[in-house]
Amino acid sequence: MPYKERTIEKKYFSIGEVAFMFKVAPSLIRFWEKEFDILQPKKNRKGNRQFTQQDIENFRLIYHLVKEKGYTLQGAKEMLKEKAVKKEEHRKVDVLQRLKYLKAQLEALRDAL
Repeated sequence: MPYKERTIEKKYFSIGEVAFMFKVAPSLIRFWEKEFDILQPKKNRKGNRQFTQQDIENFRLIYHLVKEKGYTLQGAKEMLKEKAVKKEEHRKVDVLQRLKYLKAQLEALRDAL
């Protein structure tokens, strides 16, 4: 029976990894952490931020509202306070991420032909 390597799901991400995911500066992440209550990364003994998958999803939602939809920080805060809107925005962001992934796959397939 061949050896099957297990996939390991990462639980915590550093601020550098999150910055790389969104192509932003780490200082923006630190600033938004102060501005938005839903961003609450854990900190280790050294004070390094450790972002969970939920923190990344919350950051993705804020990024979508501010950078992609053009909301001001105050407008984004107000949108996040409304729970029904928050769920709807999460759904929209998920669909948008899937479409971007699908587009990249299709472009890669086109280039291979």
